[in-house]
Amino acid sequence: MIRNKIREYRARYGMKQEELARRVGVRRETIGNLEKGRYNPSLVLAWNIAGVFGVPIEEIFTVESDRPE
Repeated sequence: MIRNKIREYRARYGMKQEELARRVGVRRETIGNLEKGRYNPSLVLAWNIAGVFGVPIEEIFTVESDRPE
């Protein structure tokens, strides 16, 4: 499962879902679904979102194993 901090970064930058969506070329609903964990981004979309905030992808997106350890 991919977890993300999109909502945290948007709040930090005072950015609405609609603005982020426009800047990365997707619909606002896509950003909402990403934030709720309903959708995993493509590598290009993850890269573009990280680029908007000026941070490495790993700062926003982390992968968690679904398997018990």
